[in-house]
Amino acid sequence: MLLGILMAGTAEALSLGVKNGLDPKVLSDIISKSSGRNWATELYNPWPGVMENAPASRNYAGGFMSELMLKDLGLAEETAMQSHAANPLGALARNLYEEHVQQGNGKLDFSSILKHFHALD
Repeated sequence: MLLGILMAGTAEALSLGVKNGLDPKVLSDIISKSSGRNWATELYNPWPGVMENAPASRNYAGGFMSELMLKDLGLAEETAMQSHAANPLGALARNLYEEHVQQGNGKLDFSSILKHFHALD
């Protein structure tokens, strides 16, 4: 659940920066040296071309499929409901991944959630 939330947030932040004229590599470097530092920007960047070995640079091939992330987010949401635990961010991430999978991206790596926030050419 946490990784799904983290990746969606990272993708949204990168998209916002790029839509406002920032280079995704430079922005990722800035994030990696600031309070936004996280696993996705440092080791598994969702922006194509920023990290040579990340799935994003291979058309999101390989890695952990979005449909599996959706399944795991659904399991987390079920567990939260059963235990009466708050799950607002997990539920939002599940909804985002559900839309993403319904748009035909289920077999792509979960970092392809970036497409939800930014149309890639």
